[in-house]
Amino acid sequence: MKLHQLFEMQRALDTYIQKNHQTNETFAERGLALVVELSELANETRCFKFWSTKGPSADEVILEEYVDSIHFLLSLGIEKGFDGLEDWPASGAKDQNLTQQFIQTGQSIYAFLDSLTFEDYKNIWMNYGALANTLGFTEEQIIQAYINKNEENYARQKSGY
Repeated sequence: MKLHQLFEMQRALDTYIQKNHQTNETFAERGLALVVELSELANETRCFKFWSTKGPSADEVILEEYVDSIHFLLSLGIEKGFDGLEDWPASGAKDQNLTQQFIQTGQSIYAFLDSLTFEDYKNIWMNYGALANTLGFTEEQIIQAYINKNEENYARQKSGY
C-alpha cells in the first residue's frame, strides 16, 4: 500500500487542528491516543472476551476503529520525520491469534514511544498490517475508510468537536 497520500492528508489535517487549537507539542497525547484507539479496536473485535458469547461488532465499525488508529500512527510519523515511509512494510505475521496480535501491536507502540526510532515506527506498521490481514481488510477498504474518516474529522473540527 502506498502511504504517501495518507501522510499528505494527515499532514493537512494536523496543520488545520494545530492552527485552530493553537497547539504545538502534542506528541505524547497522540501517542496515548494511538494506544487508546488500539484498545477501542480490540474492544470492537471482542477477541479477548472469553466470558461472553456476543460476537464482534460489524465489519464497518471495526474498520472505522482501525483507521482511527491509522490517523494517529501517521501523525506520529509526521512529527518525527518518518513520513518518507512510502510502502506499508510487510507484516511478517506469525501464527498468532488476534489477541496475541493486539498485545504485540501494543508492545510495538510502547517500544516506539520509548525509542522514537524509525525501525520501531516501521514495526508498528507491520503489526497493523498483520491486524488488517487477520481482520480481512483490503488495501482499498483501508484507504477509503481513512478518506471517509478524514472528511468526518474535518467536519467535526468545523462544528466545534
